[in-house]
Amino acid sequence: MTENEKKKTHLPASRPESGLSVRGRQTPASDVISDLKCRELIRAAREMLKYSYVPYSHFHVGAALMTKAGKIYRGCNIENASYGATNCAERTAFFKAVSEGEREFLAIAIVGGHEGRVEDFCPPCGICRQVMAEFCDLDNFYVILSRSEEDYWVYPLSEILPMAFTPHDLEV
Repeated sequence: MTENEKKKTHLPASRPESGLSVRGRQTPASDVISDLKCRELIRAAREMLKYSYVPYSHFHVGAALMTKAGKIYRGCNIENASYGATNCAERTAFFKAVSEGEREFLAIAIVGGHEGRVEDFCPPCGICRQVMAEFCDLDNFYVILSRSEEDYWVYPLSEILPMAFTPHDLEV
């Protein structure tokens, strides 16, 4: 495998540094979303870290959501003393986009870490995954988890939310 091919492959079979198993098939980013778009989304998500309001956890999260038309909506996490009123970065980005009429999405990049230091991958919580399932095609929407522009994984939503409950489940 050439160095260029290695850079385009972002779904390791495991995380040897932690010993944890990672779900997802190894997929060249160019097969689902270009490396250039991934990096653009990662940069936009990292920029949002500075806007996080996290006086309780000190865990900053930034997200950047791309529509199929290429428009990017950004979000950060916003905590609240009443923890249930906290909103994740991913949902902030989705709610901004949906509130402006967007309904077709391609991908979201997510970054996060304690005190804003991105040292590991930051997967979305279950509620955020469910919101993604509400608005996105499970097999054609991509979640980009990143430690840096050079070190990221790309997952189809179906792989990080198996057996999703979607609007189709409510059809009679």
